[in-house]
Amino acid sequence: MPPIAVSDNDFETEVLKAKGPVMVDFWAEWCGPCKALMPVVEEVAAEMQGKVKIVKINIDENPEAPTKYGVRGIPTLMIFKDGQLVDTRVGGMPKSQLTQWIESAV
Repeated sequence: MPPIAVSDNDFETEVLKAKGPVMVDFWAEWCGPCKALMPVVEEVAAEMQGKVKIVKINIDENPEAPTKYGVRGIPTLMIFKDGQLVDTRVGGMPKSQLTQWIESAV
């Protein structure tokens, strides 16, 4: 299952009120490292389906959530569990590192 695109309007429902862990990928269309990370995030989303919900939010189209959570650079990845921010990583990473990070946080 590919990452779910969320907006400021449904961030609360899709992330903060979600049952279980959610990884949020803050990205933008113009961001080279974001584009490089996208296939990795998509692979991990498919492999970890049922363990963690993976969503992405375009910061240019949805400025509220990134501002609220202090996103200063992208890509920024955050893991939420039961509506609470658990961990944050900024920048790209290889698939093995991303998987390990998610598993350690959930």
